[in-house]
Amino acid sequence: MSRLLIVDGHAYAYRAFHAIRELRSPTGQPTNAIYGFVKMLEKMRAAVEPTHLIVVWDGGLNAERLAALPNYKAQRPEMPADLRLQLDGIVEFLAVAGIASYRADGVEADDYIATLARLAAEQWNVVIASSDKDFMQLVSARIGLLNPNDKTGVIWGREQVLAKTGVEPGQVADWLALMGDAVDNIPGVPGVGPKTAAELLKQFGSVADLLARLDEVKSEKLRQSLRDSAAAVLRNQNLVRLPAVPCKFLPEELLVGAGDRAALRRLFAGWGFKGMLAALDVAGEKQVELI
Repeated sequence: MSRLLIVDGHAYAYRAFHAIRELRSPTGQPTNAIYGFVKMLEKMRAAVEPTHLIVVWDGGLNAERLAALPNYKAQRPEMPADLRLQLDGIVEFLAVAGIASYRADGVEADDYIATLARLAAEQWNVVIASSDKDFMQLVSARIGLLNPNDKTGVIWGREQVLAKTGVEPGQVADWLALMGDAVDNIPGVPGVGPKTAAELLKQFGSVADLLARLDEVKSEKLRQSLRDSAAAVLRNQNLVRLPAVPCKFLPEELLVGAGDRAALRRLFAGWGFKGMLAALDVAGEKQVELI
């Protein structure tokens, strides 16, 4: 069966930028994020062995989420200038390496990744490379997660999601709705953290059943907090769920291509990536030998 690897582009660009503090091209331009991204992608491809691959980039915040919560993701700092300078370089690398990438204005990467993953999972196995906990709600027999924070390299399935959250993948959106998500500036129910949210969902199954049976919550303080926050929890469900967005599932465009070796040489030379240049030459020699 074909396997699609979907990479959360901005997440890995940030990760690469902070992992390698100082690296510049012969002309003095920052290249640490480019170098780190290329190496991380190489490692992921070796681990996952995808037949198809795409890197998805954020295109801005979802208008409906902003309307529901004006402070949605408002606390996030501006992208570092040296990282922003390198994004075009990463996208150029992907193009000449024969790797698909996608970005659309007003489309959050999470939503497009979720839509594409669901479509592809009808035929293929899918691996989403990201540490974003929102993606745990997608985990199924056909969709797994490659979490860069998990050094074991295991592709997460139901077992890992259950161990991390205490709930089933299908309950993750409700779990996030109850406890909130500080990363996205989504406030949860006061006094409800990951453990309490999981315990509530184990008892009631879903947010809908919990709110319908609030009188069964033993703690008076928790019961009142849930009652006072009911509207916010329902809002949060819509914020954390990953809706379908316009997406054309075109398998032929997701195939991992051979890449343009000459263009890759020009990029690596310009960036001063001597090790990558050498590896490219070795790979070319082996290909000639096979012919």
